[in-house]
Amino acid sequence: MSKVYITDTILRDAHQSLIATRMRTEDMLPICSKLDAIGYWSLEAWGGATYDTCLRFLKEDPWERLRQLHEALPNTPLQMLLRGQNLLGYRHYSDDVVRAFVQRAAENGMTVFRIFDALNDLRNLRVSIEATKAAGKHAQGTICYTVSPVHDLKGFVAMAKELEAMDCDSIAIKDMAGLLTPSATAELVKALKDTVDIPLHLHCHATAGLAEMCHLKAIENGCLHIDTAISSLAGGTSHPPTESMVAALRGTDNDTGLDLEAIQEIGFYFYDVRKKYHQFESEFTGVDTRVQINQVPGGMISNLANQLRDQDALSRMTDVLNEIPKVREDLGYPPLVTPTSQIVGTQAVLNVLTGTRYQTITNEVKRYLQGGYGKAPAAVNASVQQQAVGKEPVIECRPADELAPEMDKLTAEIGDLANSAEDVLSYAMFPDVGRQFLEERAAGTLQPEVLEAPNSGAPSSDTAPTEFNIDVHGETYHIKVTGAGHKQESQRHFYLSVDGVPEEAVVETLDELVLTGGAQGGVKSAIAGKRPKASHEGHVTTAMPGNIIEVLVKEGDTVKAGQAVVITEAMKMETEVQAPLAGTVIGVFVSKGDTVNPDEALIEIEAAAD
Repeated sequence: MSKVYITDTILRDAHQSLIATRMRTEDMLPICSKLDAIGYWSLEAWGGATYDTCLRFLKEDPWERLRQLHEALPNTPLQMLLRGQNLLGYRHYSDDVVRAFVQRAAENGMTVFRIFDALNDLRNLRVSIEATKAAGKHAQGTICYTVSPVHDLKGFVAMAKELEAMDCDSIAIKDMAGLLTPSATAELVKALKDTVDIPLHLHCHATAGLAEMCHLKAIENGCLHIDTAISSLAGGTSHPPTESMVAALRGTDNDTGLDLEAIQEIGFYFYDVRKKYHQFESEFTGVDTRVQINQVPGGMISNLANQLRDQDALSRMTDVLNEIPKVREDLGYPPLVTPTSQIVGTQAVLNVLTGTRYQTITNEVKRYLQGGYGKAPAAVNASVQQQAVGKEPVIECRPADELAPEMDKLTAEIGDLANSAEDVLSYAMFPDVGRQFLEERAAGTLQPEVLEAPNSGAPSSDTAPTEFNIDVHGETYHIKVTGAGHKQESQRHFYLSVDGVPEEAVVETLDELVLTGGAQGGVKSAIAGKRPKASHEGHVTTAMPGNIIEVLVKEGDTVKAGQAVVITEAMKMETEVQAPLAGTVIGVFVSKGDTVNPDEALIEIEAAAD
C-alpha cells in the first residue's frame, strides 16, 4: 500500500491565491487545534507573500505569527516557501543574511523549507539548502515548472539530479501557473522517479481546471506527496480541494488515512472566515484556461487587474496578457513566479500603457538584464539589454558572490528600532515598509488596514454619509469613506478614496458640535488639493499609479534630459521616472510615500535656454 501524504496550503498559498494574502493570524489560531489533529504531512503557513503582507497591511509581526502557529500546531510540521537567495524580498541578499534568516526561522518553529529560484538557477539555492541542513531541518529543493522553447524533460531531470546531489531531502515540482496537463505530469513524474531516490512532491495550481487530474497521474507514477487546500479556499488560482482528493483516494491503495468529516468541519470554519475578506476577492481568480497560453499565474492576474482598474484601463487586460509572452521571450523565457512574474508583468503593463515598448524600463528589469538575479534560461534580447544597461558589465557569476556581508550594516542602520535579529531581518526584507512597521510599533500606533463591512443598505437618517461629492475652490471630488481608526485623544485617522485614489486623513476634533452643523471645520489634514495636471513637456509624470519611493531632485537643481528625478513603486517593482528635457527644476509636487497617478505632474522643469 502506497499511502499519499498531504500538505495543506490553507494558511499560506490558498489565501494568497484568492484573497490577496490578507488572512490575519487571529482567524488562523481558533481552528489550529482541529487542523493539528488531522495528520497532515505538513501545513504550509509562512513565506511567500505572507511576510510582506503582515508588515505592510496587517501590521502584524510575521515572526510572532510563526511562533504562535508553532505553539498552536505542536503535532504538525510547519512549511514555508523561500525564494533562495531572494529569501522573501525582491533582491538577492548576502550569504550571511540568508544563513541568519534560515537559522532564525528554524529556531522560531519552521520545519520544512521549500526552496526555489525564479530562474531555476540552482546556484541561488545552495546557501539556503546548506543553512537548512545545518539547522537540522527538511530542505526541499524545487523545480519551477514552465513551458518554453528552452525548457524540456531532459533539463528538469538534470535539475532533479543536481538537487539530490545538493543533499535535498525531497524535491517539489512547483506548477505555480497551472501549466501541467495530466499526460505531461505522468511523463515528468515517471522520469524523475526513474532518476532520483528522494521523495517527490507536487504543487499544482488549479487555474486551468486540470490540477486534480494531474495529482492522480502523479500518484499513479509514484509521487506520494501532494499539495491541496481546504475546499472553501480551493479551486481556480488556488489548489485542488483537500476534501476532494481525500475522497478520491479513500478505500484505494493510496488512501490518505485522513478523516474526511473532520476536514469538512474545518472547511465550514474557513467558509465563514472568507466572507470577512470579501473586499479582496477578484473576478480573475476562477478557472481560466488562457493560462495555458499566456502562462500568467492567478495572483499575478489579479494584481494586473488592480493596476489597470486604477487608471481606467481594465479594457487593456487582453493587450497586457498578449504582451507578457513577448516580454518573457525578450528576457530569455524565465518561469513566471515571484519575483520574475512581477518583473515581466509590470514591464508588460508599461509597454502597453505608454504605447511604446520599453520606453520606460523598471529598475528590476535593468537588474535582471544585468544578471543581478542569475542566469536567464535562454539568451535575452540584445537590443533591449543594451537599452536597459548600456555599457555596464553583465554579472556572469552567482550574483551573491559579489555581495559583501550585510547583517552588521543592516543592524547599524535600523539601530534601536530593532529589538531582535528578527527585527533586523524584517528591515532587510523590506527597508521602507519594515522601518515604518518598527517605528509604528515603537510609537504604539500600529493599525491594520480597515476591513469593509458587507453592504447593509442605505445609512439611516442619523448616520453620516460614507460616499459623497464635495466642492473645494471650484474643484469637485468624489469621496468614499472606507474606514476609520481608533480615536486617539483629539485625533482620529480616516481612510478615504478620493477620486479613486486611497488617502488617509487625520481629523482633529475642535468642537464636537461643529462636526454636525458648524462652519468651522475639524479637519486638520484632509484634502489639501490636487497636484497640477500634467499639461506640458516640462511636467514629469508616471506611466502608472504607484507610490513615491524617493525624490532625487529639489527646486533649483539643474537636470539633463533622461536623468532620473523620481523613483516610484508599482506592483512592488521600482521605476525611475526621468526628466523629459534638460533644464531647471522649478516645482516639486511630491514627497516620499505619496500616492501618484499618471495624469499628475510630479516635478516641473523649465527648459534650458537654447
